Amino acid sequence: MSDPYETTEAHLERLLGRALNSFDLPDRLVERLGTALAHSSSLYTTHHSPEAGIWRETHRHTYLLTDGGSVSLWELAYRLEGDRTVRHEVFASKAETCLAVTRLFGEASAGASPDPVLVPGEDEPEGGMALLSALYAAPAPAPVRRHREYAVEDSADHARRVLRRAENADRPGEGVATLLRSAYAHQITQAFGARQCLADGRGAGFSLYEHAFVLLDGTEVSLWEVEHTATPDGRHMCEVYESEAAARGAMELRARVR
Repeated sequence: MSDPYETTEAHLERLLGRALNSFDLPDRLVERLGTALAHSSSLYTTHHSPEAGIWRETHRHTYLLTDGGSVSLWELAYRLEGDRTVRHEVFASKAETCLAVTRLFGEASAGASPDPVLVPGEDEPEGGMALLSALYAAPAPAPVRRHREYAVEDSADHARRVLRRAENADRPGEGVATLLRSAYAHQITQAFGARQCLADGRGAGFSLYEHAFVLLDGTEVSLWEVEHTATPDGRHMCEVYESEAAARGAMELRARVR
């Protein structure tokens, strides 16, 4: 587990120092990494097989550089059958990591299994109950961190715009807004697809989005945005919450209104 107070320089030095193959990285890449200003690490895949005595994890380490670009290193941590020693190797691409898994474990791919996708049934109940059923059927969050593909761009401005368009009275306050001013990367994920239900006798659509941000200290913060048309005049409305539970609760409340 990474130290939230560890500097980017110390993090990179520790990563390369424990990797058995760090000398294989291209010199140009290592030179660019020497200009890193900030970093973010996340668990990408994990595989545990107690019966075979095999364990491995793939981590993605992303670095923000002084030229405004970013690069990622892929770290493979593993134990082999009959050996409790944890070994580390680092690679410049996911493809190289997959080849390493094949070399070590004889498998064709190191890719993660896709998250389960919620597909509405053909006999889905009508009205607000359709939305409620989908909400309650949604899988619980996985115990490991989700795979992120962050875009390094005007993330602080994106956070400001998300908070500015929120119309709910219980939207995140100034403390969250201040925190997100240090965001340097973000990812937008649709957590709940557009659904139609009846609210006040009219059709209303609901969508839920997660806006995940990486701060300069490596912390991850998410805003949860509900977009819906369950308004008195049927217009489009945005609400923003600090947690997924609060956002889903708001969707349930809107769906129950008649």
